[in-house]
Amino acid sequence: MSSPRRMQAASASSLDAARFPDVLAAALRIWERQRVDDGVFSMALPLQGVDPLEQLPLLEATHPFRFLWDGAPGLCLAASGRCHHLDLAGPKRFELAQRFSDATLARLIDASPHAPAQARSRVLLAFSFFSHPNEQQRQAQPPADTTPAVQAVLPRWQLSRHGRQGWLRIHGLAHQSGDVRDLVETLWAMHQRLQAPTANANPQHWQGPIGAVTTNVPWQQCYAPALEQGIELVNRGDLHKLVLAVRQSIALRDTLNPLPLLARLRHEQAGSCRFLWQRSAADAFFGASPERLLSLRGGQLRSDALAGTAGQGDSGEALLQSDKDRREHELVVQAITEHLQQQGLSPRRPRRPQLARHGHLVHLHTPITAAASGHQPLTLSGALHPTPAVAGLPRREAMTWLRSLEPFERGGYAAPVGWIDSAGDAELRVAIRCGHARGHRLDLTAGAGLVRGSLAEKELQEVALKLAVLADQLDLRSGGRQRTQTPVH
Repeated sequence: MSSPRRMQAASASSLDAARFPDVLAAALRIWERQRVDDGVFSMALPLQGVDPLEQLPLLEATHPFRFLWDGAPGLCLAASGRCHHLDLAGPKRFELAQRFSDATLARLIDASPHAPAQARSRVLLAFSFFSHPNEQQRQAQPPADTTPAVQAVLPRWQLSRHGRQGWLRIHGLAHQSGDVRDLVETLWAMHQRLQAPTANANPQHWQGPIGAVTTNVPWQQCYAPALEQGIELVNRGDLHKLVLAVRQSIALRDTLNPLPLLARLRHEQAGSCRFLWQRSAADAFFGASPERLLSLRGGQLRSDALAGTAGQGDSGEALLQSDKDRREHELVVQAITEHLQQQGLSPRRPRRPQLARHGHLVHLHTPITAAASGHQPLTLSGALHPTPAVAGLPRREAMTWLRSLEPFERGGYAAPVGWIDSAGDAELRVAIRCGHARGHRLDLTAGAGLVRGSLAEKELQEVALKLAVLADQLDLRSGGRQRTQTPVH
């Protein structure tokens, strides 16, 4: 009997060699058998030698939305345009996002049912850290700067690659056979365009050095008072842990194209997952997250406890032996384990943390796994978010203090970003090591976990290391290009 991998390869080869009339005829047959009112037609074609990161600019769509999920050498996924979408706020946002995803994916008429897992239709998801914006912060910033509590998008285009094989997929409304013909013609034309020799470009050369204007107020000046108060709270026992963030705002001479930066991060942060959520040309949220909130594959769940940080020059063994860092890490492990148990799961974990290196940073890392067949991924994600790695303990009290001590709206920082596919598999990352570009302003955000015994000087050093993950890729430190250090009040 042929293996699924061989069957997929044979399917890809036959589609690759097929003439357009054959592809169209197959699509129309499936649509006639499965068509429903207001159905969404979807079809995928195989591609060889694609890099979704490089070819994302070629995926033109009416709506300017763009998405990138770069787990290379694992799954790399680029998407653009919107076929269906949902923006909302409120405490039930995870539940409603799950309902939207289920209903949207259930309506699909898939003309490529034998395409591999990487080519499945996906609903793309981006949450904000808080379920509601802070009213004072919302009044102080333009409406365009407000991040919805959840954004869910079924994209017009998906371009994926896992290993050497790539797939291009289209989604579109189909009320009659003529709509199906138009969609297949559009898919075929895009497929030909991406296969052209000129379709691949080197993203390293897309944009020159980033310039920034200079101000004289360092971020440390605004962070220090809040840091002192946070340390007092944990030393006094009001909180077991508090993750206090700082924002560094940079005024850019030109609008930022994040793709060259993400291409560089592919090499500098190889163990992370690079991501982009771009609502418009002037609004791009991006980063390189080392932290998996949740992945669900074939009913198997994994979550990462990532807490405790040191610089590249520090000994990983010293981090493993640090009482402060081990206590901070164990708080995160225990909280994730307890939240999964409350959902009826039986999580497993190693006895000791491992070391995970991401660029210039090294972290304590504990993978937590569980059998989760029959559980909805966004319900589990809602139970886990936010973990103590990005908020604190007790959770409710820590969230209240973050509202009080952080003089800015977190937006998507430290919130889940990812996808759920048509088979119910999902992956959500915690959006850290990230930046948000709006026009000529770039906001970089990073935080440090405070527990009893934390020292302000060491926490300032840790935050500076985290901010530098993106700042160094922007080359804001060198060649006379001075970086802006404007705090957000």
